[in-house]
Amino acid sequence: MKKDPSLALLNAADELGYEARSASNDHAALKLWLRMLACTTQIEDEIRRRLRTRFDISLARFDYMAQLYRKPEGLRMKDLTRFLMVTGANVTGLTDELERDGLVERSSSPTDRRSWIVNLTPKGRKNFESMAAEHEGWILELFSCLDAKTVNQLYTQLGALRVHQVAQADAASKE
Repeated sequence: MKKDPSLALLNAADELGYEARSASNDHAALKLWLRMLACTTQIEDEIRRRLRTRFDISLARFDYMAQLYRKPEGLRMKDLTRFLMVTGANVTGLTDELERDGLVERSSSPTDRRSWIVNLTPKGRKNFESMAAEHEGWILELFSCLDAKTVNQLYTQLGALRVHQVAQADAASKE
């Protein structure tokens, strides 16, 4: 009798990392959480390593530049803080570094004297485009063991989970 290859992968995955912390009688949701955490950590570590090796840039700087790339009109530093889910001090530090490297520029907001608008410079836009192209290839490579249908299903289901979490957080904040 031929063995199911997906079962072999499942068994191999059970031997790795975070999953070793779960027991066979643990709830499936706990096992899923540990597996998601393990996958996220492994993928993020690999992306960090590749960005550092290939472009000598941190993931934080890459994410910062990605936010600005999506908004050619620029973003207020306050909005960058919210989008990146970091403190204002983190954004200020990243802005200072990227400005020194000629990748971003700051200008005062025309509507709020206390606010700064940050934009990618032409050099920053060009650098980000080359990094983003490779980054996309890395992501495709790292997810290549999953077929398109599975990727779409996971995306949909994790979206539902995210909506549920936001709704719970909103309800808890109103208590």
